[in-house]
Amino acid sequence: MATEAPGHHRLPNADAAWLHMDRPTNLMVINSVMLFDERMEEERLRETIRRRLVEPYPRFRERVVESRLPLRGPSFEADPLFDLDRHMHRLGLPEPGDETALRELVGDLISTPLDHSKPLWDMYLLERPGGGHALVVRMHHCIADGIALARVMLSLTDAAPEEDGFAPAVVVAAEPAGAAGAAIEATRRLVSGMVHEGMEVLAHPGHARELVDRAAADAQALAKLLFTGADADTALRGELGVSRRVAWTRQLDLARVKATAHAQGATVNDVLLASVSGALRRHLRECGEEPREIRTFVPFNLRPLDAPLPRELGNRFGLVFLALPVDIAGRRERLEELKRRMDAIKRSPEGPISYAILEAVGLTPPQIESRIVDIFTAKASAVMTNVPGPREVVYLAGTPVRAVLVWAPTSGSVGMSVSIFSYRDEVTIGLLVDPGLVPDPQTIMRHSEQELAALSRLKPRG
Repeated sequence: MATEAPGHHRLPNADAAWLHMDRPTNLMVINSVMLFDERMEEERLRETIRRRLVEPYPRFRERVVESRLPLRGPSFEADPLFDLDRHMHRLGLPEPGDETALRELVGDLISTPLDHSKPLWDMYLLERPGGGHALVVRMHHCIADGIALARVMLSLTDAAPEEDGFAPAVVVAAEPAGAAGAAIEATRRLVSGMVHEGMEVLAHPGHARELVDRAAADAQALAKLLFTGADADTALRGELGVSRRVAWTRQLDLARVKATAHAQGATVNDVLLASVSGALRRHLRECGEEPREIRTFVPFNLRPLDAPLPRELGNRFGLVFLALPVDIAGRRERLEELKRRMDAIKRSPEGPISYAILEAVGLTPPQIESRIVDIFTAKASAVMTNVPGPREVVYLAGTPVRAVLVWAPTSGSVGMSVSIFSYRDEVTIGLLVDPGLVPDPQTIMRHSEQELAALSRLKPRG
């Protein structure tokens, strides 16, 4: 039996799945921007990246290589030509250097594939004409999930400008414990047959249903993931192009959002997603459509937030369905229905089950995986994520971070993602779209701000 070559580390199945989802029309890259009002010391930034990112985490100095052997997955190997300068770039923000110019430049960068001949990440330090910097960070999803990468980026920062010398702990994390671990293991057994069936399982539901009938504990959740039909045909779906555009809200007062959530017996995430639902309702009406329920993918984190990150990072999350009640006209009723659906997701085993399915998909040949991804992504029109950041101001290379913007990638036929990030007692909603579907994404973000303000004026729940 062939052994793994020295220095090669085979990608875990889930990471291989995310690697092979890469397409010119949907790049599997997690993108973020840090905004700074002050100018950064570039050499100090470079040294921080070297000591706190490249040295502790091998994936940032390793490239991905595909195996020449059949049914042998890709591996990470040390990049013999690794040079930090090939990953850290410097650009000038075009005049007038305002937010519009930043949105356009970030959109252009996000639309550009990463170079697969080197480790799959890049950073761009943008000089703003009026002073200050913006740092664009691009990391491929096969390296890690959004929660892990947010923690990695946080490990680059300090609580005070003069701190220096922090090094993140590197510990190999264990398998998820408790119910999540049990569900993943049970579903691994359940979907093991699917790997050999390949495309037949998902293309022919009758065949897959036989497997579901033999499953006891998680049959209902598995059936939901496999047999949910395609999402409604709206202005948010269509043939995708290569270009992407980004938009974001102002930095919103998190205390006000919390007060709204408390008054309505909901969570902060419920309120923010309700504001997005209202904004999408308005967008569809502006497109001349009668608003319909929109199904989305929501990442379900399976990584303990209080455990150290493993040095290999990786992906530990599942994807669950959330249908946004865009068809409900009343704001209170829309929020209440959204809360009900979110509460059901929290009690459901869909997250760990979908992770196990993703692992099985990662074992299939890329051509089959691509067709499976097409089937799954037809079930939803958008991705919705919420990543918590630090509550206090942090400093990168001695410079205070004013704001953080995040955009999750989309896969297959999905052309829109909504990413929520909280930092410094403020919260920002970011939107990534195909401009062929949504030519003016900033309008949706303005609608979200207006919907959030309207939700704050609702009378408290009785």
